[in-house]
Amino acid sequence: MSALKVSFHTLGCKLNFAETATLARQFKAAGYEKAAAGEADIHVINTCTVTEHADKKCRNLIRKLARTNPGAIIAVTGCYAQLKPDTIMEIEGVDIVLGNSAKGLLFTQVDELARKGRLNPCETNAVAGFFSAFSTEGRTRSFLKVQDGCDYKCAYCTIPYARGGSRNVPIAEAAEQAREIAASGQKEIVITGINTGDFGHTTGERFIDLLRGLDTVDGIERYRISSIEPNLLTDEVIAFTAASAKFQPHFHIPLQSGCDRILGLMRRRYTTDVFAGRMEAVRRLMPDTFFGIDVIVGFPGETDDDFQTTYDFIESVSPAYLHVFPYSDRPLAPASKFVGKIDPHVAAERVKRLSALSDRLHRGFSERHIGSEAYVLWESTMKNGRMSGFTGNYIRVSAPYDRKYVNEITKVRLGPLQADGSLAGEITN
Repeated sequence: MSALKVSFHTLGCKLNFAETATLARQFKAAGYEKAAAGEADIHVINTCTVTEHADKKCRNLIRKLARTNPGAIIAVTGCYAQLKPDTIMEIEGVDIVLGNSAKGLLFTQVDELARKGRLNPCETNAVAGFFSAFSTEGRTRSFLKVQDGCDYKCAYCTIPYARGGSRNVPIAEAAEQAREIAASGQKEIVITGINTGDFGHTTGERFIDLLRGLDTVDGIERYRISSIEPNLLTDEVIAFTAASAKFQPHFHIPLQSGCDRILGLMRRRYTTDVFAGRMEAVRRLMPDTFFGIDVIVGFPGETDDDFQTTYDFIESVSPAYLHVFPYSDRPLAPASKFVGKIDPHVAAERVKRLSALSDRLHRGFSERHIGSEAYVLWESTMKNGRMSGFTGNYIRVSAPYDRKYVNEITKVRLGPLQADGSLAGEITN
């Protein structure tokens, strides 16, 4: 009998990608083969529910797979599956729905159904436990999950309901997983979580101690912190990152609004002064840091003046890149009951304005480095005869493709901006 074939589909955050990669390793270890969707006997879908659009994408993907491959088993997990299991189960063709609480049981459930034609019942309501995960499929970079869940409960967000309370893997286990990643040949790890800097609730350890523990792992040459709340970006974390040869000058920090009135309505845990102060503290030690910032526009009650305040604040702190999202009503989130909902066309125009600002800021950040030297970790993809990679401070660089440099870090002189947004790179070592 030939091996059963599985396709994997991931929507949403880097944490989901790390978890899907771990599920894929479980199937591979049991003799299943990874396949394209049209050839698969089984589809595993790891879902997102951060916005209404994310929910719709999940439903559309499930229906498409059921329609184009009607005989395949469809197993759905993730945040949308946690919050809306009945909605998903009503979609024709779906066989298994497991929320985040039971994600670790997904392989067993699918294997039982595929090989024996039956399912073992399992409890999926409570969101607890920790599903350890990391990705190993990329040639150069891995996502390592160290934390899950969130205790903050911001007014716009349902992730605490989908992921549960803040919890984490022990530092010793995270370090062991980093060693596994190094053994697979990858040189860069992106540390991921729902509220990564809140690490430590489960084990009584501290985030700074996690960073110190990972820093000692042989074979990993670069670390990036995928996202950290501004109130958790402490002086201690900043100083350690600046002193470490492995942790890169690259921070992704959720701002959400540059207006203190809206931050209060959102139930965020800082002010714009605090946010600006954290960026300034980083720049004092790492002047060329890449800052990526999340922003939500069109939050209930956001006036034109509030938006302009946000725009002006962002322009003043000058990050390198913006991730801009229109506000999306989530039924379980407190903000869904707020008055003063913003017309979608108004929100779309605000997204457009901030996206244009992001393009200008990103271009300016890259161009400031033209003529300087940096170290680039080259990736394996070739496009139009060129390869690309990233500097420590996350500037994308391209150069003529040369296989010998793939997954290697080389010294590069940064040249002009290219049509694709990268800087031309001349390898100098």
